[in-house]
Amino acid sequence: MIARRHLLGAATAGLALPRFAIAQGTMAADQRPSITVAVQTTSTSGTLEPMREQSNVGFRVMPLFSEPLIGIDWQETQRAEPVLATAWRRVDERTLELTLREGVKLHDGRTLEAEDVAFTFSQERMWTGLAADSRGLFVSTTTGAAGKTPPPEAVAISRAHFPGFEKMEVVDRRTVRFVNSVPDVTLEGRLTRTTGAIFSRAAFAQAPSWLEWARKPVGTGPYRIASYRPGQDLVLEAHDEYWGGHPPLKRIRFVEVPDVASRVAGLLAGDWDFICDLPPDQIPGIESSVRHEVVGGPINNIRLIVWDKTHPVLANPLVRRAMSHSIDRQAIVDSLWAGRTAVPRGLQWEVYGDMYLRDWEAPRFDPAEARRLLREAGYRGEPIPYQLLNNYYTAQVASSQILVEGWRQVGLNVQVEMKENWGQILGRFPGRGLCDNSNTAVFNDPVAPMSVYAPGGQTWAAGQWQNDEAPKLMDALQVTADLEERRRIFRRMLTLTEREDPAYTVLFQTANFTGKRRDLPWKPSKSFVMDFSARNWRA
Repeated sequence: MIARRHLLGAATAGLALPRFAIAQGTMAADQRPSITVAVQTTSTSGTLEPMREQSNVGFRVMPLFSEPLIGIDWQETQRAEPVLATAWRRVDERTLELTLREGVKLHDGRTLEAEDVAFTFSQERMWTGLAADSRGLFVSTTTGAAGKTPPPEAVAISRAHFPGFEKMEVVDRRTVRFVNSVPDVTLEGRLTRTTGAIFSRAAFAQAPSWLEWARKPVGTGPYRIASYRPGQDLVLEAHDEYWGGHPPLKRIRFVEVPDVASRVAGLLAGDWDFICDLPPDQIPGIESSVRHEVVGGPINNIRLIVWDKTHPVLANPLVRRAMSHSIDRQAIVDSLWAGRTAVPRGLQWEVYGDMYLRDWEAPRFDPAEARRLLREAGYRGEPIPYQLLNNYYTAQVASSQILVEGWRQVGLNVQVEMKENWGQILGRFPGRGLCDNSNTAVFNDPVAPMSVYAPGGQTWAAGQWQNDEAPKLMDALQVTADLEERRRIFRRMLTLTEREDPAYTVLFQTANFTGKRRDLPWKPSKSFVMDFSARNWRA
């Protein structure tokens, strides 16, 4: 039987240290610095509600203002650690019991209670909307009373992240039980996702509408949301009643600066203290400044190409396989990333531990095999659309140019169509072809990224790729406890999604670089998360 330490890397009995183990200080608020961080964007949905905003840019900021019961140490181990729960144990294969931390203050001044946890996972909040009656009690609504019904995108995300969720039981004021409808070996991991963040039930009830709530959710993190202007900036302020002690910064402003050159110029001019999503070709210019440095490297994210099987040309898996064999992944790593990252072994990471398949490889660069597959497919040069965003991903346009040239050399007629937003990429419209994407190991098990290619996942829900075998494999991967059987199932899932009926093809492991003032005592994480907690800000 697979030990759960292989899934999350820690047995809860020994988890005594809090996530932010620092002494309560007497630091005066006005002595703390305020910083400005220039980012490409703060949100892809115009909200900060984890049920709706599932993106790399959202993942960057959410841990600053919201926290789950169980977290991941993105700075060092990438393993589970206690956050709002100090301990947890399996009652059975469907039930996880968690002990809540004492004295946690929400941003609205209330003390976190078990009922807030139950509310966060309630049917009303996640699926049917919520309203408060004259007594202040929560009642379900089927008509979206007070505008609280979440949008369908949020409902889909909830179902995808917690597909077997049955209920959250309140045992007593410090104990809750997450109950699943079916056995699931990844319950602990699922709770580490941003969608597992706990919020104030009272603040939700008081919000005028779901959208107003979603733009200023009330959580427990070291910083509270002071203001959010989609398309402009997000301002966070210190939450001085934070259970982990006084936050080290008074104020953090994330300002949206879509153009890379403008972000770099602003950093060097002193307008910004940090800049995100820095391409490697910009690193030398910043490092030439004695006042600045660049930090970062490979993270828990892999860049992909995703195909739309509904396109008449891409419906043939031979064409998709040919496109995958036409990609010189190492050339992209060497030319665009200066060798600062690597080609992954398919959609997996070494942090999987025993579930990592070391003998698996990404599709080889083989133009001759690509041409053979195209002949077998009967491809005659029909155009294939490539929907592309303007550098949402770092060096995205430059990567696309290398890809298109490689496809051209084997006879593929790929035509780039520039788009403005993700709605134009994932919307169900005629003529979708292929697009860029990425996938993150939000916890260290194959279920985390592979769920995208099963019912409820983004690629499946968008109608880009579906396969009758995938749901069965995902169900088995979640339920099966035996290690060798889980490895066999995972191998079959990779065989299906990367070789037989490709849903995607990996390009490279994402490398995330941040430009910053050299004097600021901050370190990057092994994810997109920007940690400005006390443990990562040392004077």
